[in-house]
Amino acid sequence: MKLYVIVASIGRAELLAATIGQLSDQTRHPDGVLVVSVSEADVAGVAMQADFPVEIIFAEMGLPKQRNAGLRHLAGKADIIVFFDDDFVPCRTYLAELEALFESRPEVVGATGRVIADGIKTRGISFTEAVRLNAEDVPPAVTHEREMPALYGCNLSARASATKDLWFDENLPLYGWQEDVDFSYQLGKRGKLLLTDRLAGVHMGAKSGRTSGRRLGYSQIANPVYLLRKNTIPHRLAWRLMVKNVAANALRTLRPEPYIDRRGRLVGNLLAIRDYARGRLHPMLVWDL
Repeated sequence: MKLYVIVASIGRAELLAATIGQLSDQTRHPDGVLVVSVSEADVAGVAMQADFPVEIIFAEMGLPKQRNAGLRHLAGKADIIVFFDDDFVPCRTYLAELEALFESRPEVVGATGRVIADGIKTRGISFTEAVRLNAEDVPPAVTHEREMPALYGCNLSARASATKDLWFDENLPLYGWQEDVDFSYQLGKRGKLLLTDRLAGVHMGAKSGRTSGRRLGYSQIANPVYLLRKNTIPHRLAWRLMVKNVAANALRTLRPEPYIDRRGRLVGNLLAIRDYARGRLHPMLVWDL
């Protein structure tokens, strides 16, 4: 099978070069890696010649727009498309296990793996630490998997034939926030989505290049409401996300983590709730903040 990796990135050239380079350690190399960025500065130092082809293209800023540019570029070339965040480090056997899964299970159209550690929930994990955590990880003796309604976007793989006419929603701007749920929920209508510990890796949760606290807080409300209207997010998940985030931002505003702008996020939450009450809530309004 032809297996290609798409990495959308902006403002993290050094980290991007490290994570792309780490793919050389895979026991099964990708047939190609496509980096989708916004400017030359975003890809400075990214190797053009590795143990596999690395191609760089440019698109408008925004995770959905960049990932869509990657999908268009790879049309007709790939059997498996893997979306890795630029701060995700997969275990050495990730791509080999992924290929075996898609070859043996034709009903599977999408998959995501076990996250060994997720720095998005902490101050972040360094690249060196991520490599160490992967090396020390011991896979379960018995494979566990479960069918999912949607997939986590830091490591999201799709059978290319199932992605025809399916795109990331470009009405979810900037970092996207829940663009992975929207895309994979629709993908799941075409076959099975699996979370499997045959695949694993570390999500560093790099803090640079992310959306401002106020804009993220707005998206924490606007994006789930928008997806509920589209019917592309499970209702329970949408409400759990909104309630959990508003509560966390409110409770921790007085003693916030040094790496999270809790006050900005709470302000963004409240602005979104105000706009919802006024009947004008929309994800694209983050541009006005």
